[in-house]
Amino acid sequence: MAATPATPETASPPVTRSAWRDVPRFQVRRFAELAMADAPALAEEILREIRREYPHLPLVLDESGEPMALVGIRRAIEVFVQHLETSEGRPTVPPGVFQDFGRGEGLGGRSLDSLQAIYRMGVRLAWRRFAEIGQRVDIPPPAMYELVDAGYEYLDGLVDQSVRGYAEAAARQAGERLRLQRRLMELLLAEHHRGDPADALTERAARIGWPLPEKVAVGVLLRPAREAMAPAVGQGVLLDMEYEQPRMVVPEPDAGGRPELLHRALAGWSGAIGPPVPLADAAKSLRWAEAAVRLMERRLLPAGDVLYCTEHTEALVLLQPEELIDDLAVRCLAPLRHCGPTHGRRLAETLLAWLETRGGAPEVAARLGVHPQTVRYRLRQIRELWGDEMDDPDRRFELELVLRAQRLRGALGESPR
Repeated sequence: MAATPATPETASPPVTRSAWRDVPRFQVRRFAELAMADAPALAEEILREIRREYPHLPLVLDESGEPMALVGIRRAIEVFVQHLETSEGRPTVPPGVFQDFGRGEGLGGRSLDSLQAIYRMGVRLAWRRFAEIGQRVDIPPPAMYELVDAGYEYLDGLVDQSVRGYAEAAARQAGERLRLQRRLMELLLAEHHRGDPADALTERAARIGWPLPEKVAVGVLLRPAREAMAPAVGQGVLLDMEYEQPRMVVPEPDAGGRPELLHRALAGWSGAIGPPVPLADAAKSLRWAEAAVRLMERRLLPAGDVLYCTEHTEALVLLQPEELIDDLAVRCLAPLRHCGPTHGRRLAETLLAWLETRGGAPEVAARLGVHPQTVRYRLRQIRELWGDEMDDPDRRFELELVLRAQRLRGALGESPR
């Protein structure tokens, strides 16, 4: 019976020919023997060159007093050479040591670029020595070229180990910094301090490298979404996302360029930034920011953006003490109680326009968009309702206070009548 021809589905993949596997075994064993014997000297040469190129690289010793870097380099060379002799699978990267290298780079605040450059230097030096050994035992050039590829593949494994250690250190550092930053913010925003807060602030700020500013402004943010990413407010701004309404402490808020940077960073967020205050009064700035956010949630201040309390002082002062203002309004506006709602509102708007301008009928009329004669009529009624109280500066101040508060709440307006 004729054999069934192979189909694309059943055909075996073509076997890639290996120049290194074609080298006679006695030559491979001789190469491996020489390379293994040379591993200690090669490791020392590589470490020496690394120290020459990177003199500030810390040298950590193991329990026996030998540099851990030297142990790791030597072990990496030995594992690679053993693999060349057996040719079974891929060389296994020595665990631990190279993760420690990456971890050390992360904890030392250095980038992985320098570590990768160090590894590439080691591969170049190792290849130079292996090429010399290959010539001595007559390894064919194609096999040596294959050896180079295997060396760089092995390097990728070393880098992977180091990246894992680096990422672990970076995550640990970030978590520790957030913890220390949170503790600093808790102390900074505490209403009542125990002991000497100045010393504690100095110590905690130093631990995260935060220069103590003379003034700060504290912000309270409203999340645009439950899982919103933290805004990139910059290195100097303290940000705590653990709160339902995240908090931030802005150092030197009036410094050149700071408002513009915050505006860009907080695009898409809403909330409020309290007034600039001395560092020791940060809790006061927080109180105003929280008050502003409450008014935003009640739609008494504009939402959808991050506003500055200093630009909404009137609303914050007049709308905060609601019970007091409401009680004052009941007493001050008692004369309007017997007027109809519409007529009472128009008299109140006319009274407020007169109190704010202290002008005559034409000025008040221009402000309200009505005829001067209408204003004269209303002002006569106001005089009849309040009588001599209109000549009392304190009573006029109270009237203006409660009428401004009502306008902020939307109870009054200045539209034409």
